[in-house]
Amino acid sequence: MAVITFPKPLQKLVREFSKLPTVGEKTATRLAYHLVQNDPGLVESLAHALLEAKEGITFCDRCFFFAEESRCALCEDESRDRSLLCVLEKPMDLISIEKMGEYKGTYHILHGLWAPLRGKGPESMKLQELVDRVKEGEVKEVILATSATVEGDATALYIARTLEELGVSTTRLAQGMPKGGELEYADEVTLSKAFSGRNLLSA
Repeated sequence: MAVITFPKPLQKLVREFSKLPTVGEKTATRLAYHLVQNDPGLVESLAHALLEAKEGITFCDRCFFFAEESRCALCEDESRDRSLLCVLEKPMDLISIEKMGEYKGTYHILHGLWAPLRGKGPESMKLQELVDRVKEGEVKEVILATSATVEGDATALYIARTLEELGVSTTRLAQGMPKGGELEYADEVTLSKAFSGRNLLSA
């Protein structure tokens, strides 16, 4: 039986799609095939959208969520409760919490976790920026909403100890979050219960 091989440009496209999170070889092949089968206009518009997103999106200089300017819409929103500050690992976690529709405080995204075994220390995340925000005096409670993993728990404990002398309460989401699970994938009911039942780490 003859071995069927794709043309090299198509193989390369499949490889590039396969590098995306949760995209396996079969899905990558379907996506690549769909693009080459369709109107060239689709490829052009997709390429334009990718470049526009890469060049036009930055991170908010306060909370480090996605932004088009120096500040994101959430940080500019005067109706948010600035006494509450929810600390997250990555931007997608914020989107999950906003979908819940109950939390009205502010956010701080670390863009990483404290993971000494992987060579990731405090300097690898936005920790000093968090400390600086708390020192401003508006924040009364810091909600540590890192994932329920070994690294997420270690990061939460490290932050709680770091903020201990700054006169704020630090709380951790309740244990309703599945152990080893990432906040991004938690459903809205689970998130709601985890927030309402959060535990005090230090005050």
